[in-house]
Amino acid sequence: MDGVVILEGEVRELIRRRGLDPVRDRPGIVALVADAMADYDERSVIGSVPVLPDPAAAHKAVVDAVAGLGPLQKYLDDPEVEEIWINSPSQVFVARRGEAELTTTMLTDAQVRDLVEQMLKASGRRLDLSSPFVDASLPGGERVHAVIPDVTRRHWSVNIRKYVVRASGLDEIVALGSLTPHAATFLAAAVRTGLNVLVSGATQAGKTTMLNALAGSIGPRERIVSCEEVFELRLAARDWVAMQCRQASLEGTGEIPLRRLVKEALRMRPSRLIVGEVREAEALDLLIALNAGIPAMCTIHANSAREALTKLCTLPLLAGENVSDRFVVPTVASAVDLVVHLDHDAAGRRTVREIVAVPGRVEQGVVETADLFVTRGDRLVRADGFPPHAERFARLGIDLAALLRARD
Repeated sequence: MDGVVILEGEVRELIRRRGLDPVRDRPGIVALVADAMADYDERSVIGSVPVLPDPAAAHKAVVDAVAGLGPLQKYLDDPEVEEIWINSPSQVFVARRGEAELTTTMLTDAQVRDLVEQMLKASGRRLDLSSPFVDASLPGGERVHAVIPDVTRRHWSVNIRKYVVRASGLDEIVALGSLTPHAATFLAAAVRTGLNVLVSGATQAGKTTMLNALAGSIGPRERIVSCEEVFELRLAARDWVAMQCRQASLEGTGEIPLRRLVKEALRMRPSRLIVGEVREAEALDLLIALNAGIPAMCTIHANSAREALTKLCTLPLLAGENVSDRFVVPTVASAVDLVVHLDHDAAGRRTVREIVAVPGRVEQGVVETADLFVTRGDRLVRADGFPPHAERFARLGIDLAALLRARD
């Protein structure tokens, strides 16, 4: 038997006997493996167990197996890997700099099941025939989504999305080349004045990173309440309450959807509300919060800034038959102030494609917009539009016309 396999089995037995938690006590596991290796080396000298040819590699392999994600841990540790997904045990893919590649990692069905079970331990979420989908977070902040048969054809499907760049401010977005300094200066001022911002884009366009960076411009004395399906935001705020959704129990009770979180957030005295992503009827509760005068930011999947507004006008209709577009459309026009749309090209480069203002007018059932910044060629440049609520900028001593004056 391979020496690493023997050592791993001995370490797992020690963990069981001592009642250690590999997920929450990684330093303790690292020390335990080191002690176990020292004992193993003594026995290998007299030939009772196979010699470990590479002790450092053996130590890492055992720690990864018992306290990490085993054969997937090297991809979690690789800063260039943005996402890992498993289509079948023999098909493990990763995305590097936006490009997908098939890895050489080969698993078994049992390994995939064990890995998913290990991922879900810290979150307390479950995956079974009655609940074949699961969305959870790893201790390191990575987001996990898994689906099991018979929803999938044969094999378990697993996605692990990493957040390689956790920008805490717009200056970091500028440094990455995703935003121009001029546009960043305007967005920072818009957030400080309390404009409501909608961040749109496709999957993996960097919406959460942008939302995190925008939140970095919120004043230090403001109270932030965030609502997400799973924890993703990493704010450097002093007064911040983060909430996430909860799945139903085995009895079908105890579920906390995003709509409930948004409603509860309004009772927590927020001066800023951040909603990770609106997908369904929670859009109505978000609009109600915005209409109550609470500055907010959120993300939405869309192909352009204007399509994002159209989608936000449609999603609240899912809340019930008594919700009509006669209420929703003008509410969107008056509640949303800015739309920041992101995109990524074939090479995986993420950029802000346009920044659109919403003046608050509706024409023939369509929300009017004004272009603030648009992409010409491959550069974001100033257009001729102006944002609403110029008086808010003036109250902070900001000359809006000078701030937006073309510098490109």
